[in-house]
Amino acid sequence: MASSKLSPCLIFIQIIFLVFVFNSANAQLKVGFYKDTCPKAEAIVKKVMDQVMKVAPSLSGPLLRMHFHDCFVRGCEASVLLNSSTGQAEKDSPPNLSLRGYQVIDRVKTALEKECPGVVSCADILAIVARDVTVATMGPFWEVETGRRDGRVSNFSEPLTNLPPFFANISQLISMFRSKGLSVKDLVVLSGGHTIGTSHCSSFSSRLYNSTGKDGTDPTLDSEYIEKLKNKCKVGDQTTLVEMDPGSVRTFDNSYYTLVAKRRGLFQSDAALLDNSETKAYVKLQSASTYRSTFFKDFGVSMINMGRVEVLTGKAGEIRKVCSRVN
Repeated sequence: MASSKLSPCLIFIQIIFLVFVFNSANAQLKVGFYKDTCPKAEAIVKKVMDQVMKVAPSLSGPLLRMHFHDCFVRGCEASVLLNSSTGQAEKDSPPNLSLRGYQVIDRVKTALEKECPGVVSCADILAIVARDVTVATMGPFWEVETGRRDGRVSNFSEPLTNLPPFFANISQLISMFRSKGLSVKDLVVLSGGHTIGTSHCSSFSSRLYNSTGKDGTDPTLDSEYIEKLKNKCKVGDQTTLVEMDPGSVRTFDNSYYTLVAKRRGLFQSDAALLDNSETKAYVKLQSASTYRSTFFKDFGVSMINMGRVEVLTGKAGEIRKVCSRVN
């Protein structure tokens, strides 16, 4: 009897302890984490990224998505960067095969190691680079919280179950974002990252040739847009790249929402934003707004929120010397 009476108290104490640990971990992320240990860290990252963007601006989209793909699998701890001699790492998994720019992260890491050996994590590099490529494409600036540490595990199978697929419906998207502690607003705001970058035809060809509408087309996709896409993407095309935000593929702006509102979102997951009252209202608001509107501010806030997902801080994990392998 005594033990049964104590168990609720013990459970309560455990809950309080877990909340304390969770909040303590998040509290260790802060703006200016490297102020004393590597004061030039962000300036070094920016210098490298300015050089990269001058010669390879097309990497802006992939590098922004790399941070997203990292955070949704095991949290923001740079597991997406790890190599596997047997091809069983996250980067080898189908959802990550389109990512590019790993060599850029290595270049940034090399510069930081020269200035401050063993100090700046690869996870923080991904977060800072995501901000810098957004700014480089005329997007918003936000203060990046730092203090993340790097994980030691990377599994081929985990991106398959943790990354929202391009064919996801709105219920799946909301559920996957909520499982990471992110809101419905974070979902619709972060989807706006599709304003920069390209996609292979294979990611949306089912909407052109294997759907429920006339001639196998997706009835939720604008018919004129379908014809334009079919001219670029023939059946079975695995290599052609298509702009996700035609006309401003290298400019971070709110035109993505204008396209979605006109049923011209490239992916099924884009079109799904019109199937929920909250996400649809945001799409309509931004599509009717002038340049920048509230989207820039919202995007910075949601990127900060995403950057807090399941982080390793304190003595957890490690600071990798080379981002592609554990120490």
